[in-house]
Amino acid sequence: MSTPTPPPSPSPTHGAPTHGAPAFGAPPVGAPGFGPPAFDPQAAAQTPPPPPFPLPPQQAFGAPAPFGYGPSCRFCGAVPAVAATIRGHQGLLVIMRFLKLQGPFCRTCGVAAHRDMTARSLWQGWWGIGSMLINPITMLVNLPNRAKINKLPEPIPGAPGRPMAPGKPLFRRIAVLGFLIPALIVGVIVLAAQQDADFAEAGDCLENSGTFSRPEVSVVDCSGPDADYDLVGKVSGTSDTKRCAVYPEATISFVKEQGSTGYVLCLKRHRR
Repeated sequence: MSTPTPPPSPSPTHGAPTHGAPAFGAPPVGAPGFGPPAFDPQAAAQTPPPPPFPLPPQQAFGAPAPFGYGPSCRFCGAVPAVAATIRGHQGLLVIMRFLKLQGPFCRTCGVAAHRDMTARSLWQGWWGIGSMLINPITMLVNLPNRAKINKLPEPIPGAPGRPMAPGKPLFRRIAVLGFLIPALIVGVIVLAAQQDADFAEAGDCLENSGTFSRPEVSVVDCSGPDADYDLVGKVSGTSDTKRCAVYPEATISFVKEQGSTGYVLCLKRHRR
């Protein structure tokens, strides 16, 4: 009886794979570039955490301002900006013009607008009776708006627009001399009132705003409460009050000296 022959052992290239060997076509275990990366505690500690919210993108021209900054400047697009209106005035003798420039303004454009409008008002805003009163009120109304603009921080550019040029401060501009115009106008009016007596004629009524020793005489309305004296006569080329003797009605005389000569006003009390 013959002994059975055992079956041949499987060839390394045929049959089932050896235990632990990778399947056909799969990469070997631990090969680089395959599978999830290994956790590195040191690299994780050095990686900064992500921001709590996405950062706003760069603002494009004409686009709304970034969240949290409010309105943007209407002239250059910068932020932050504040709503304000800068006003000016022009007096044209019998007519007048009211000027205004509306925001929102950034700090640079707001300062520039206020300086320019105030400089124009200082030269052009006084020429008229009504403008003499309205112009200073207009400049005072601008002060609260300028205070709001001054509180803004330096602008953050938000669009390709260019900010206004602020220019020199007002006290360094020649326009600041415009503050003297009202004083000059008032001075001329007062001087003209004091010189009215030079052109006074008999029958006019006069007011003495000075003293008897140093009179300041001016012509006033005879029906008004300021009329103190009636001018009876006027003697030119002398300072001798005795020359008023030719006017019997005269009870008071005032002398106005002009250089080496002058004139004498012969007056009587005004009766109301």
